[in-house]
Amino acid sequence: MPDKFIDSRPAGALGTNLRHLHVLCAVADAGSIAHAAEGLYRVSSAVARSISELESVLGVPLFERRSRGMVINRYGDIVLVRARRIEGMFEAARQQLMARGGVQSSADVNSLFASIMNGRRLAVIASLVERRSMAAVAREFAITQPAISTAVKDLEARLGTSLFDRTARGLVPTPAGEILAFHFKRVLAELRHIVPDLAASEGTLQGSVNVGALPLGRTHILPRAIASLLARHPQLHVGTVESPYEALAASLRSGDVDFILGALRGPAEAKELEQAPLFEDRLSVIARADHPFTRVNRIDFDTLRSATWVLSRHGSPSRELFESFFSDARQPPPVPAVETGDLAVLRGLLLESDMLTAISAHQLRYEIRDGSLVALDFPLERTRRQIGLSQRLGALPSPGALALMAEIRKVVTDSAEFG
Repeated sequence: MPDKFIDSRPAGALGTNLRHLHVLCAVADAGSIAHAAEGLYRVSSAVARSISELESVLGVPLFERRSRGMVINRYGDIVLVRARRIEGMFEAARQQLMARGGVQSSADVNSLFASIMNGRRLAVIASLVERRSMAAVAREFAITQPAISTAVKDLEARLGTSLFDRTARGLVPTPAGEILAFHFKRVLAELRHIVPDLAASEGTLQGSVNVGALPLGRTHILPRAIASLLARHPQLHVGTVESPYEALAASLRSGDVDFILGALRGPAEAKELEQAPLFEDRLSVIARADHPFTRVNRIDFDTLRSATWVLSRHGSPSRELFESFFSDARQPPPVPAVETGDLAVLRGLLLESDMLTAISAHQLRYEIRDGSLVALDFPLERTRRQIGLSQRLGALPSPGALALMAEIRKVVTDSAEFG
């Protein structure tokens, strides 16, 4: 039964009724309300009402009503793609739970998740796994803790397994809880894209795009691409997420992030991801414009080792490339006086001291362009790496995400800096 505290006032993707999407799939397959009702073990009037309510929420007709049945139209086809992907994600969750012994192999996926009636409930469960605090989730969604507790117990009863261990320090998600949160986030991403898909079919880009922004793309490429795209499509909203690669890749796999812009990784780090290179980059030795090294005739390894360095943290890709360059040359690498991943700190240290750094010149593009910083004449040729876009394998990006990725490619193509 619906809970008035969880299911009241849902809006947007969170308000989409998942049962209506299941009915949409059934009617599309059966070709009529009556035949779909038989397969769903529901009365025809209830099936018809589900379709009508879904059409009302989405604001478009999904079928052509004919004397001999229902024929899905172009809007219905658009929604059907997402609806089938959602059903596939619920089935994947069922199979993973079954592999862990959480549910019976004969369990029907639709009855198994029957208590998850809308995106709001999905979001509550997923947030609870992430936050591990019922009070925090209650504040986030403006609902009561008893309502959350009831929803969790109902779902646990249907699955036949616990989703959380209750400890003195709070809730700790079980493996089953982690599995559900992962797949629920993917379902939420699909729900979030339904209305933008429909709007794009009418020539309007809207909805939200979440970009995982690694350091190299933040200075010039991504801001320019976002500004250009929003100038033409003001109804679009873009959010950027600045985190280490491992965290961004995890968010990409779960659907929280639409794509990542930055340095591409090897197969071990990029499992389940599809990578597309945009250009090749290399590190440069950067100093302030009036640094003493700008006046020497020749910079060699001994000269570099005599300097004070500020470098990225140990284990970061750029640091590993820099140290590998010295190792390949059979030279000991400089020992940094400062390690930081903050570009503002790095920029300040370079401008206010004689420190050197090894970083992509693109990240300090504006300072190099205005002449306050310079790239020294010591090319780090063996530090080249591919910069590009990463997506989840099998993902179906929203129209907004596709448009932003296309704009990023255009920025790179049109700029001589990335040749």
